[in-house]
Amino acid sequence: MELVKDNPYFYCNDLRTYSRFQTREVKIGDIGMGGNNPIRIQSMTTTDTMDTIGTVEQSIRIFEAGGEYVRITAPSIKEAENLREIKKQIKARGYDFPLIADIHFTPNAAELAARIVEKVRVNPGNYADKKKFQTIEYSDSDYQAEIERIHKRFAPLVKICKEEGTAMRIGTNHGSLSDRIMSRYGDSPIGMVESALEFVRICEDFSYYDLVLSMKASNPQVMVQAYRLLMHKMQEEGMNYPIHLGVTEAGDGLDGRVKSAIGIGALLEDGIGDTVRVSLTEAPEVECPVAEKLVNRYKNRFNHNSIIHYGDFVKDPFVFSRRTSNPVSKIGGGQVPVVVSDFSNIKIESPAVLNPVGYDYSEELDKWNISDQAVDYLYTGQNSLDFEIPGTLQLIVDSDYWLSQASKESLLPLWSLNDLINTDQVSPKVNFLQIKADQLNDQRFIHLLETENLVLIIESDSNHWMADVRNAFFHLMQEKNKIPVLLRNSYKDSDHEADHELQTCYASTDFGALLLDGMGDGLWFNSSMDKKAENEAVFSILQSTRLRISKTEYISCPSCGRTLFDLEETTAMIRSRTNHLKGVKIGIMGCIVNGPGEMADADYGYVGSGVGKITLYKGQEVVRRNIPSEQAVDQLIELIQDNGDWVEI
Repeated sequence: MELVKDNPYFYCNDLRTYSRFQTREVKIGDIGMGGNNPIRIQSMTTTDTMDTIGTVEQSIRIFEAGGEYVRITAPSIKEAENLREIKKQIKARGYDFPLIADIHFTPNAAELAARIVEKVRVNPGNYADKKKFQTIEYSDSDYQAEIERIHKRFAPLVKICKEEGTAMRIGTNHGSLSDRIMSRYGDSPIGMVESALEFVRICEDFSYYDLVLSMKASNPQVMVQAYRLLMHKMQEEGMNYPIHLGVTEAGDGLDGRVKSAIGIGALLEDGIGDTVRVSLTEAPEVECPVAEKLVNRYKNRFNHNSIIHYGDFVKDPFVFSRRTSNPVSKIGGGQVPVVVSDFSNIKIESPAVLNPVGYDYSEELDKWNISDQAVDYLYTGQNSLDFEIPGTLQLIVDSDYWLSQASKESLLPLWSLNDLINTDQVSPKVNFLQIKADQLNDQRFIHLLETENLVLIIESDSNHWMADVRNAFFHLMQEKNKIPVLLRNSYKDSDHEADHELQTCYASTDFGALLLDGMGDGLWFNSSMDKKAENEAVFSILQSTRLRISKTEYISCPSCGRTLFDLEETTAMIRSRTNHLKGVKIGIMGCIVNGPGEMADADYGYVGSGVGKITLYKGQEVVRRNIPSEQAVDQLIELIQDNGDWVEI
């Protein structure tokens, strides 16, 4: 890729050859970040910061689980002061790892914490601004006056950090952009970037450079676009600060892991990121092993085989748009991505075998019940089925088996390049062609471009799989080739066979990164998981990329010392009563820090507003205040019902 001055889409070193983006080294205590250091792992405590023993013990659990930095919230002066005692007791137990103070709204707490811990995190959306969801018209001079006000407010912290050798993360959150930024730039990635860079420029005015930057959002698409734009803007301004990666409010369980892997993994694939925090609504020590799985994949990525130079980005990487493809049956043409499940090695003796992939047959009623997570195609290899399947499901078989069948009515062929070039008989419905990413210039493929109802299944043997397949899409787009494309990859090799979480993280990274750029009309995921788990993972990837909605989405924060209720327990309770509401997004926030902002991406919000008190939101609007927590879930359901989004099970 050309340098920034020649390429308006520059955001990473290279789109085909893996390399880490070279950032400056920033010391967090004795543990360096950026530069030539490995990608660091971190997490955040969920205890009350005034609970010294609980915070010390949880910090140690984070460290022992692989966390190299531990973040602790400091919402006021008293919590900031208690960081001194927490640090003292951690050392008394024989541990020595850097602590990070997390600050929102309270500059005086930040200034005190900066004299105690190795790093402070500030949120430019609420450090010197207040959020009232007001639109304000600024002239250029008015806006400059606001920058000068922020400069005055922020300067004392910068001076202390420089004097004490304390590092700082300037951490933008999509959910807490200030009214000033929203009025100037809108609710956008560029607004997120400018929010951070305003503070960076103030730091540079004081020749203070021990900075780390982040651009977090609960929507991986927004998050990835913001980080890419940050990298681009840093290059324009001659900056090279280390990057902290994270998807905020990712949630729990499968969805939390998938959403995190999509956003974080898409950036790691392009060599972006110097530290990772996976934000799960679970115990913080659980986050570190997930982060390690994402990060460790890139230790040997430098040794991948070379990728053909088909071309550079042919679309704006800072804005989402789907690649244009022609419809072939229910594939492509702007339709939701389809899902293929591999049953080629499974004995399909009865309809019950299809239960895990969304098809439940009632023998008594002689009727199929089809779920919202029902696959669209089954690949059965050398087999057909002995029972009638619903019309929403179609079978893909090997081309030689398809050719041998007298009745081909319910079957669709899967061709290799050689087999398709040598046949005079093709399906009038759909012809699936499996092809390697580096074969798109093969004359045999070019000869087949006019094949009736062709769908490509692009594969790669490269261990830089995503980049190789993305490169193939570049070629198709440059050639204005509109053939639909399915993404297929297998994670069954012996190194990964027993680790289903790892397979899910890898698939989320590979498929998710492409889907976030609008590349792919369907997924075919092969794993060693059982079919139910595999199917749930695929649909979670599609939901997290907002391309196929099949269930309720929960935007839940990972908890911290500010949290005013048990997030894990409450999220589970809300999920148990609302998980049938397809397409409804529910935000569950432990406190007000990101609550109202993240409600912008949710339909309904459940936010802690005091001890034992909950405030409910519809979008960004408060609709019910200070509800006793024991009544809050019932009132949330009433709110959903009142707005017409409730359906009975």
